[in-house]
Amino acid sequence: MLGSFDAVLLARLQFAFTISFHFLFPAFTIGLASYLAVLNALWLWTKEDRYLELFRYWVKIFALAFAMGVVSGIVMSYQFGTNWSVFSDKAGSVIGAPMAYEVLSAFFLEAGFLGIMLFGRDRVGPGLHMAACTAVAFGTFFSAFWIISVNSWMQTPTGFEIDVATGQFLPLDFWKIVFNPSFPYRLAHTVTAAYLTTAFIVGGVGAWHLLRQRRTVYEANAATRTMFSMAMWMAAIVAPVQIFLGDMHGINTLEHQPVKVMAMEGHYQSHEGGAPLYLFGIPNDKTQTLDYALGIPKLSSLILKHDLNASLAGLDTVPDADQPPVGIVFWAFRIMVALGFGMLGIGLWSLVARWRGRLYYAWWLHRAALVMAPSGLIAVLAGWVTTEVGRQPFTVYGLLRTVDSVAPLDAPAVGTTLVAFVVIYFTLFGIGTWYMLHLMARAPGAGEPRLKDVSSGPIRSAGRTAAQDDAPQRSGTIRTEV
Repeated sequence: MLGSFDAVLLARLQFAFTISFHFLFPAFTIGLASYLAVLNALWLWTKEDRYLELFRYWVKIFALAFAMGVVSGIVMSYQFGTNWSVFSDKAGSVIGAPMAYEVLSAFFLEAGFLGIMLFGRDRVGPGLHMAACTAVAFGTFFSAFWIISVNSWMQTPTGFEIDVATGQFLPLDFWKIVFNPSFPYRLAHTVTAAYLTTAFIVGGVGAWHLLRQRRTVYEANAATRTMFSMAMWMAAIVAPVQIFLGDMHGINTLEHQPVKVMAMEGHYQSHEGGAPLYLFGIPNDKTQTLDYALGIPKLSSLILKHDLNASLAGLDTVPDADQPPVGIVFWAFRIMVALGFGMLGIGLWSLVARWRGRLYYAWWLHRAALVMAPSGLIAVLAGWVTTEVGRQPFTVYGLLRTVDSVAPLDAPAVGTTLVAFVVIYFTLFGIGTWYMLHLMARAPGAGEPRLKDVSSGPIRSAGRTAAQDDAPQRSGTIRTEV
């Protein structure tokens, strides 16, 4: 049965599967490493136990996510020499150096200081321990820097020449290769997405524990409250920044990869005098139409060119052989955008709750934050699909086609390894993810109630009426339970 599938498609599916698994872990650890560095710095500055409790709580989760990210990344990299050896041969002279720097300057920086970060607090002193936390945080950023640079070069290649005899890409200007036209926008957009991903996972965990403690008599759990508060601050501040960066990235993509934007917008036809923004539709590549389209007139022109009457070219100007699969790009882009605005909504909601003094008692906000906990992971995957599928049918945009990049392998061989990867990944990483969720299910600190559970309902402070107990509580107030 595997022989009936195309080897190129199977190789693409295998790479997509493995990189999707891998991408989830760095998307989480990039932000979490910075969060841990901030928590450690706050503890050194204030000596408040809540920051140390949160550091100890999240550092275990970080170590597990980091380990799974390393393992999944090693497996993925081997495919450059197996399924994509032709691409590696042709582009290796350009992308080899940045990928090597990612290993040397980032991986060793992260792994080298991770042990001190995990176990060195009482052995090396607070100063060196803080330096190790900072080094791990910078290491995760540098790792993203080099990998995104490589990916961006594949999207907007510069600083090279092509050997006519061999078809190999030869470097001419290293810094033009690194800082290619789309790299600054892609780096800012991706790293900010990682911070939002971490914020919503941390916020979701905090919301989970706040909801669990509604009918249980605890001493005020300062660590849980601090966790949720910091996450909501990040959501409120970073979500609008991310939307702005996404707009800038979209304009850059329109300049350098207009076909991708056509697919994202569902523009099969060119539009003179203003293009609509399609909110919904079913792309039909065969008929080159967007069926059941629902759009807002001229809004796409306003967003992309900041002019209601600006004309936008459509896929009718592009040969069929050079068009990406519009349906996948169209819907992946909308999932990403919808989740981005959902994150913005949670951030604004938290500001209102904070202003009213109800941040820790806004139960519907907590429920929404819990539901949105995986939204960052889904959004980064949707964004990756938009970027990578939108580049098709090229591996190096406009220069090297995907069908000319794959190794000469038979479909059954690629299909067999794909099935093996699916089984092994879901088994091993499924167990790791389950254990990570198990760690998150325990509250910071001891993870146990400090006073007895109350099954009959909440116990109010002595001398307080029900109306007084339900009154808004200022965020700095701690109720005394009896």
